[in-house]
Amino acid sequence: MKDTSAWDYTTATVGLQTMTRIHLLAALCAALSSSASVSKSIVVSVRSPVSEHLGHATTLPCWLNPAQSAEGLEVRWYRDDHFDAPIILYREKTLNATQAASYVGRVSFGSKDAASAGLTAGDVSLRLLDVTIEDAGEYSCYVSSDQGYDRGRVSLNVTKTGTSPVLTAVWREENLANVSCQSEGWYPRPRLQWSDGKKILTPKSLEYGEVSSGLVSVHSWLLVPGSSDVSCSVGLAGAEVKEARLLLRIPPQPPQQESGSSVAGWVAFALLLIAVLALLGFLWFKKRGLVCGKKVKTEKSQADENLKLLPEAKPMAFAEAKDYYVNIKLDEATNPYLKTKGSILRDISQDLPDGQEVTCLTAIRGTPGFSSGQHYWEVSLATAAVEPKQSWWVGVTNATGCLQRCNVPPTASNGFWFLSSSPATADYCQFSTEPKVLLPVNLRLTKVGVHLNYDNRELSFYDVDRECIIGSFRAPFTGEVFPLFNPGKGDKAPMEILQRTAPEECGDTGNSVVLTAKGTTND
Repeated sequence: MKDTSAWDYTTATVGLQTMTRIHLLAALCAALSSSASVSKSIVVSVRSPVSEHLGHATTLPCWLNPAQSAEGLEVRWYRDDHFDAPIILYREKTLNATQAASYVGRVSFGSKDAASAGLTAGDVSLRLLDVTIEDAGEYSCYVSSDQGYDRGRVSLNVTKTGTSPVLTAVWREENLANVSCQSEGWYPRPRLQWSDGKKILTPKSLEYGEVSSGLVSVHSWLLVPGSSDVSCSVGLAGAEVKEARLLLRIPPQPPQQESGSSVAGWVAFALLLIAVLALLGFLWFKKRGLVCGKKVKTEKSQADENLKLLPEAKPMAFAEAKDYYVNIKLDEATNPYLKTKGSILRDISQDLPDGQEVTCLTAIRGTPGFSSGQHYWEVSLATAAVEPKQSWWVGVTNATGCLQRCNVPPTASNGFWFLSSSPATADYCQFSTEPKVLLPVNLRLTKVGVHLNYDNRELSFYDVDRECIIGSFRAPFTGEVFPLFNPGKGDKAPMEILQRTAPEECGDTGNSVVLTAKGTTND
């Protein structure tokens, strides 16, 4: 009989040794697997596109999915197909400086969100400071290890919001107005749209321009009826739109006479009567005009001025205008219809000879006068406990005589260039130009800045509280012009000419209507 006990023992021993080796091999594999920093498969995730304002900092998100440490990996960010010229290169746990001069000092690793743990959690996002227009474009996020690699692409869109639109109106024949809209400092190209409040208007022209900095300007114009309410809006897709609005009004035209022999006689008589009245009126206005130190323009010159009333002008920035700050004093000549104390003035709160209408009776000049250069001053129209003034004039005049005895209409053609407000038009201010030009405002102005550019024959008005332009027009100044103030009638709030001990930042514009974005003209 064969001895099987030894065979069983040997078989058991060999089996035990085999099982031991298997367990040891499995344990070794498990140990090697647990000590690896990354899996054999690298998957990169990105979030694109990314939009950022010019000059701001931004982050281009890129991370490993599923999350795993990237500390032992190679991470490379580069533009377009420039793999060998990386913006940032991380290798062997060392961050290498970029070789691209335009990115020096501006790039580093960032966080894709506030909860990110950075490289240890596989977040390899790129942080970019002081974004420029040249930074716009596609970026590649490349991550590799000995086991593999992956890449994701992120598009960076750089944006810049430009200036509020500037509207300019030029009167044409047949009661038409050529209205242009201009805005600058945008990136990329903005969208410009015209509207009359009821429908979208098609412009006659739409042009884009680019300055050396890469920023874009836009200019457009169209023809509208003389009595129109038009708006121009400019903006980028998905961003805030800036809008300017212009209300044009022209005097009503006399009705056409019917033809016929019976009418002809009346027409001839009317023409004769008009000629006589025009001659008498001209002589009377001429005589009155000399009292104010200037001659009244003839009917022909007035018509010529209307044609040239609103040529295009480019307003100066508010901060730049304030560089020309001057302190204005009231004329020493007394006005019996005003109460003055230092630089504060108001009406005498009594019935005046000219009734409720605001005229030169309550007007007063300021000093000094100007015959060259640029000058800026400010006027307060409100106090802390009182509502802002509703009735006022602010501007300049070349009238040198007594304003209270000046009976010519206070218009631009007679040497009065100003911005005014009245209780009847709470939503508008008005220029003294002819024909009438109204400038929409949302609330009563509380502080107005005046910028006189004598050499360029330009007068501009600013909403000081909102630091934006209200309007501007070009004026044919001759001789010396003086600041003009009129506190109006019936307001509780006084008018005050603000004095500054040192100049601040301040600007300019032209003989055209200049408006800023709707809703930003005043507080």
